[in-house]
Amino acid sequence: MNQSSRVSVVIPFYNCPYIDEAIESVLAQSYPDIELIVVDDGSSLYTEKLAPYRDRIVYLRKANGGTGSALNMGIEAASGAYFAWLSADDRFHPHKIERQLQEMRSTGTLFNHTAYYYINEQGERVSGVISVPFPGRLELIRTMMTGCPVNGSSVLLSMDIFRAVGLFNENFLYTQDYELWMRMLPHYSWSYIEEPLLDYRVHQAMGSVIHNEAQSREIKMVQAKHNKILAQLLKKEGWP
Repeated sequence: MNQSSRVSVVIPFYNCPYIDEAIESVLAQSYPDIELIVVDDGSSLYTEKLAPYRDRIVYLRKANGGTGSALNMGIEAASGAYFAWLSADDRFHPHKIERQLQEMRSTGTLFNHTAYYYINEQGERVSGVISVPFPGRLELIRTMMTGCPVNGSSVLLSMDIFRAVGLFNENFLYTQDYELWMRMLPHYSWSYIEEPLLDYRVHQAMGSVIHNEAQSREIKMVQAKHNKILAQLLKKEGWP
């Protein structure tokens, strides 16, 4: 194994009762060269669930600062050539990382995301396949200007992207992923896998439920910041 093939998976953890399931799903990956970094964002609950895994993960702890700050701490500590983010309440499917690396190498892309399933608090599947494919790059750009179809926990990307466009913007507490994808979009082509490779947990304590109003405000801020640039990109790339 070497660092050029290593995937660093970062799990931001804040008082999440499902953290053990998230960790288990990374440790069960078919791809062998994975570094798992758990960033404890000032948790006071469920930290005992980390104990069985401490010799198999990189554990970092910080004062509470939000998901973006936890992701950035993990990225800065990472040794891999690729980055994947897993929310502490979600689960990777066993072949997720392997399939994404295959797709990125075959398409020559540095960013990949996938379809997924919804699961409930008990881990039971409660949806069919959630898939948002695009016929081309122009359609992707247009959609990103109106909302974010990318599930952050489904993403695998090259660390070179961070070196080129920067890390997550920690000023966006609930839409740090959307803002980064918008910042990347003018510079990189993306690939997509229609096979579901993630279980995305829907529950009443999830951030997008608790902070729905603040998230909606931030979405408008992200769009105001980036949509002019993306509109120019559409025109440049030939949108009628």
